[in-house]
Amino acid sequence: MQDSNVLTPEAVKELTPLYDAVVLALKQVYDPEIPVNIYDLGLIYELHIDQNHDVSITMTFTAPNCPMADEVMAEVKHAVEQTPGINSCTINLVFEPAWDQSLLSDEARLELGMDVEMED
Repeated sequence: MQDSNVLTPEAVKELTPLYDAVVLALKQVYDPEIPVNIYDLGLIYELHIDQNHDVSITMTFTAPNCPMADEVMAEVKHAVEQTPGINSCTINLVFEPAWDQSLLSDEARLELGMDVEMED
């Protein structure tokens, strides 16, 4: 019996455009204090889309006491659920591991005027 959480190659092929569309939707949501979208900031830790087209997101914030957390999470949920083909979105907010600047994308580093090449 196959695990229902394991996607077949056909299901992966079908869900790939949805995944890309959800990422694009997430890139429309910005941190209220930093002029960079939450995806490029590295606030999205996990993004899963199941065969029913339900999305599950694990995300964080740059600081645990973010005063706009509820509004940003509502915006994430709305943006994802407005993506054509998506049925629902649930968000799991976590603070472990803690966010740090190593999670920034190259695009975010450029936007913030930081060096793209990080020292290891």
